[in-house]
Amino acid sequence: MGKDDFKKIDEMTPREIVKELDKYIVGQDDAKKAVAIALRNRIRRQKLPEDIRKEVVPKNILMIGPTGVGKTEIARRVAQLSGSPFLKVEATRFTEVGYVGKSVDSMLRELVEMSVNMVKQEMIGEVEEKAKELVEERILDAIVPESKRQNVPQGFLNIFQGFESQQHRSPDSIKNAKRRRQEMKEKLQAGELEDLEIEIEIEEAKQPFVGMVGGMELEEIGIDLQNMFGNLIPKKKKKRRVTVSEARRILLPLEAEKLIDMDKAVQEGLERAQQRGIIFLDEIDKVVSRNSTSGPDVSREGVQRDLLPIVEGTTIMTKYGPVKTDYILFIAAGAFHLSKPSDLIPELQGRFPIRVELNPLTEKDFYRILIEPENAITKQYIHLMKTEGVNLIFTEDGLMEIAKVAYSLNQKLENIGARRLYTVIEKVLEDVSFEAPELKGQTFEINSEYVKSKLSSIVEDEDLSSYIL
Repeated sequence: MGKDDFKKIDEMTPREIVKELDKYIVGQDDAKKAVAIALRNRIRRQKLPEDIRKEVVPKNILMIGPTGVGKTEIARRVAQLSGSPFLKVEATRFTEVGYVGKSVDSMLRELVEMSVNMVKQEMIGEVEEKAKELVEERILDAIVPESKRQNVPQGFLNIFQGFESQQHRSPDSIKNAKRRRQEMKEKLQAGELEDLEIEIEIEEAKQPFVGMVGGMELEEIGIDLQNMFGNLIPKKKKKRRVTVSEARRILLPLEAEKLIDMDKAVQEGLERAQQRGIIFLDEIDKVVSRNSTSGPDVSREGVQRDLLPIVEGTTIMTKYGPVKTDYILFIAAGAFHLSKPSDLIPELQGRFPIRVELNPLTEKDFYRILIEPENAITKQYIHLMKTEGVNLIFTEDGLMEIAKVAYSLNQKLENIGARRLYTVIEKVLEDVSFEAPELKGQTFEINSEYVKSKLSSIVEDEDLSSYIL
């Protein structure tokens, strides 16, 4: 998402943001409203004078609701909508027994890495056309090596014995090489040489430096040996024999990367992570202590205390430089089946002032999830089967039966929310999907009878359904 997209987002009202979220998520209006306001407040903050702006911090959100009702999806979609770097992290990963080498700070480093890569990809997109031209020239150098222009200073030409340069070739051979290069260029642009095998030379990927100083990872103390010493080590090159089409795929990112300003990408990435970053802390209820003074509960409360300064606002060292967490939006989420938000340590509670409860999904919600979202699984399967020449038609009674089965299974078994629809549909379409290559030109109507024929025996056998669905 580029700068023009940011301008468009800056003009969106909270109502319009919710409307965009409605395209992908059914219901949960309170949660959508909360994130829409948070996003709009960021836009408002950017328009404030500097002295006021630095005092305005995001109002972090705590989502409460069972699994599979849309908590993560709402946060992810709002991040995509705003072009924000987005990181999802399970709070429980910091309580795992024997978990070493990662601290709560690591999520900030991951966010920054993601942000820098996001900016880098945007910049690569801007220079793609120029990069394609350079790739074409490198391919032509491989096809017609005698036409390759040598970029060696005049004073050095005689140092290399046997060095083939245009100064030592006849005018006719130079002219023929240029003519052949032009012919190959025309064929290349016409797509006639895509399967031709050529030999290209590429740099081997640098191996990352890994190490610790005083029990801390190098990145934790802001040391990036890759950049410090990477340029001092000679770059190894290797030759590969590939087709022209494969050469395009390999060389395009390499040539594009040479055209971008990495320092600028890093600075913009850092700024974007600090000002637009969103961190989604899932399973926050799993780090709530249960009034024990020893064992796992101490670890859980320790994670909360480690999270506190980051959510409050602090500075974390990364390999790209220091990152302030003051203006990062934190969205925490949890089911809170065995605990309640008030069981979090008071200081952390205070850092999540906006709380929204997400509703369990009903049978009607399941039906809507099958037909309304732009990325509905039924629409995905229709497109997938079309690639095999098979037409899928979901009837209304078929969709209602799928919704009914999914809802019923959630009531009888573990409630996994909308994820249950995926397991049910996969089972319903298992045979069609398996046999699709032999069914070209056929149409399958997924109606109520078809769904029942595929699921009735499994649903009736509770022991079997607990394993399969």
